[in-house]
Amino acid sequence: MNRLPISLSHALRMLAGIATAVTAALLLAAPPAAAHPMPHSVLLLDVHETSVAAELDLPVSDFSRASGIGLDDDTTAKQLSARKAAIRRYLAAHVHATTRRGKAWTVTFGAMALGRTQQTSTGPYRELTVRATLVPPAGADPRRFVLDYDAIVHQVVTHTVLVSVRQDWATGKVAGSGQDSATQVGVIRTDTRTMTVAPLTVDLESGSIWSGTYAMFRLGAHHILEGNDHLLFLLILLLPAPLRATGKRWTGLTDTRTAVGRIGRTTLAFTVGHSAALALSAFGNLDIPAQPVEAFIAFSILVGAVHAIRPLFPGREAVVAGVFGLGHGLAFSLTLAEMHLSTSQLALSLAGFNLGIECMQLLLVLLALPSLVCLTRLPRHSALRTACATLTALAALGWLLDRLGLPNPVARAADSAGAHTSPLLLALVATALLATAWLATTGRADRSWRFAHRS
Repeated sequence: MNRLPISLSHALRMLAGIATAVTAALLLAAPPAAAHPMPHSVLLLDVHETSVAAELDLPVSDFSRASGIGLDDDTTAKQLSARKAAIRRYLAAHVHATTRRGKAWTVTFGAMALGRTQQTSTGPYRELTVRATLVPPAGADPRRFVLDYDAIVHQVVTHTVLVSVRQDWATGKVAGSGQDSATQVGVIRTDTRTMTVAPLTVDLESGSIWSGTYAMFRLGAHHILEGNDHLLFLLILLLPAPLRATGKRWTGLTDTRTAVGRIGRTTLAFTVGHSAALALSAFGNLDIPAQPVEAFIAFSILVGAVHAIRPLFPGREAVVAGVFGLGHGLAFSLTLAEMHLSTSQLALSLAGFNLGIECMQLLLVLLALPSLVCLTRLPRHSALRTACATLTALAALGWLLDRLGLPNPVARAADSAGAHTSPLLLALVATALLATAWLATTGRADRSWRFAHRS
């Protein structure tokens, strides 16, 4: 039987049909694609000596879908308050912790708030933040437990939960120590083969008191290095140390021994003042608002700057440094208060933190000392000192207004300048080296001149 040849148009229609069928099969076989990556939940753990504090960061859209509790982008704080009891009941049913032998921990849920945030590869979204406290049974190790957590995940199978340790004093991980992020300890997600959510076993290394103390030492050094207002107060108070006051003016230079003595006493008094306030507020559990403390610090810098231009308390810089140091110590204590440490951890943290502050402070004063001495020997030292003090006064005034509730560009510029600590430190080191070399050169020239005239 003879077959008719296939026409070109018929062949093209057959190829088009095959291509369409293959494309459809591929699309049907592929998993459905999301319009955009969805945000995940974050569970941050702060490990303490006898408990674990947790912060749950939950995307509002997924949480509302899984829990059935009405929350969205328009939910107000008042509406959230009316739903807090329901949120706590839901979380209590989906967040459990036990020992490895199955003995239950006590889990309680506290403060909660709504905010806006975004994650990598996602756009901005609304987030529910809930604080929780996990307490092990008597004798159980708070560093090793099993976390049974399926909030959101049990309903939204594509959702994931990143579990990380944000603070763990015993291993040297403390809030604000310059670490970029928390340490991830696990991920909770739905097993798509069994459609179950497996518990996460948390097993943290034991750590030691030395790790925590050394971490606090680093934090103290880091705090004084980045606390540009604390350092600026001390330096501006030391600026007129080599000068002699006559009436309401700085006139002439004191001898080197007197200048070094003033610098030493002023630095020591500032240390004693803020150390005393730091210890008192830390062990006395003083609840001090941050705003007045920060405003007081800005005021102290303003007073120091004015004193560098016109003597307000000549010869009494050490007393003033000690008094204002009390306020600076209260600011340091706010860092320790946020960690909620036990008494023994607090005592060691106080020692390490304070020692870190003093070591960094001493290093910076030693670096600044050659420049301070060099400045007084320059022909136009009075104009340079006045210019430095005026800039400091402007920054302090900007900070003071900002901390009293009046934001301004001067404060923002001062904060921006202080944020670049590495270039500032390098500039201070370079200036100290140049000043030391210049002083050594002029010292040799002076000795040669005296020797030639004596001969």
